Amino acid sequence: MAETRSTADLDRALKDMKNNVRGVAKDVKGAANDVYGQARDSATQVADSAAEAFSDTVSSFERALRRTIETQPYTTLLIGIGIGWLLGRSHRPF
Repeated sequence: MAETRSTADLDRALKDMKNNVRGVAKDVKGAANDVYGQARDSATQVADSAAEAFSDTVSSFERALRRTIETQPYTTLLIGIGIGWLLGRSHRPF
């Protein structure tokens, strides 16, 4: 009778341990999903901030270039000719 009781106690203990392991596994899975979601949200925020900063920089550069062209057209023309000459010259041997 002692062996039967001991076996029943062992079966119950194994079943309890199995349930505890399942619970821990669910907790770990939930925590992993939470961390993944937070990382995804953070990455999205960083990408949005970078895109906004890039857009602001391009917009600022465009305004500065437009202002320079409007206020100093001949200087801008000479700079453009110089850049074109350098680019053309870079494809030929010296």
